Amino acid sequence: MEEYAVRFDHLFFSLAQRRGFREYPTGLLAPRERNKTITCLAGAEPVAGAGMPGVQRLQFFLSESPWEAELVNDRRLELLRKEWATAPHDGGVIVIDDSGDRKDGTATAHVGRQWLSRLGKTDNGIVTVTTVWTDGRVYYPLHATPYTPARHFARGRADPAFRTKPQLAAALAARGTEAGFGCRAVVADCACSVSGDWYLALREADLAYVVALKPHRGTWAPADQPHTPSTRPTPWPGRTPSVPASGHPLSVTSVTGTPRPGGPPTPAWAATDPTRPAGWSWPPPTRPGCRRRPPGT
Repeated sequence: MEEYAVRFDHLFFSLAQRRGFREYPTGLLAPRERNKTITCLAGAEPVAGAGMPGVQRLQFFLSESPWEAELVNDRRLELLRKEWATAPHDGGVIVIDDSGDRKDGTATAHVGRQWLSRLGKTDNGIVTVTTVWTDGRVYYPLHATPYTPARHFARGRADPAFRTKPQLAAALAARGTEAGFGCRAVVADCACSVSGDWYLALREADLAYVVALKPHRGTWAPADQPHTPSTRPTPWPGRTPSVPASGHPLSVTSVTGTPRPGGPPTPAWAATDPTRPAGWSWPPPTRPGCRRRPPGT
């Protein structure tokens, strides 16, 4: 630990900060319960040891001491790039995810009532968006940023400074590649699949992506492959499969597997962009609107 920690000494300007930096990761790596509490990180009793000098010293280092967490993280990533066992390469992927922790009250920064994936429910807490680089052999975190709910902004979701979780995730993915962590693709769960801003940000950063789709969300795909996770396309009864310019026969179907009257829609890019996949898909059928009730009922 000392051999590793000494590489960060130039980022701290006092001996107390350097000692606090050594105590913090030691407490995180030690086999102790509740290692998210200050008393446990300092090796003290849960409640009775809150006033001990070691606990107060660690509390001051984490909350009041003037050191830059981003500079420490950049130094950590620099060491990972230089080490042969953890050096990134273009065969890995950047995984995007978010995790939430429950938090009482409303005075803490970034706290709000929102979905907490770790608990599987909506509750009052703090959500952090993170990125991880992995190649299946090793993995390590890259960057993290807290999500600030709309209630913290003067104009809510319409405020220019407000950023959704997918927007924060796309910015972190682009930041990871700029830091030298190349990847084959950016991987995310279905929470990002409904955000057009997420796709646009990754395309502007020239990053490929693999994203999970919700069961009934359609996407462009060859006709012999699924258009949604819940359905598979079937040949359109009574019609001959169309043959595009590439010579591969494709059957025209809807995403629900039911025949549609008339011919398939012609995308605007069909004649101009030969790199786009051939095939068509329709969105799932929408429910009819509710009937308007007479007044007084």
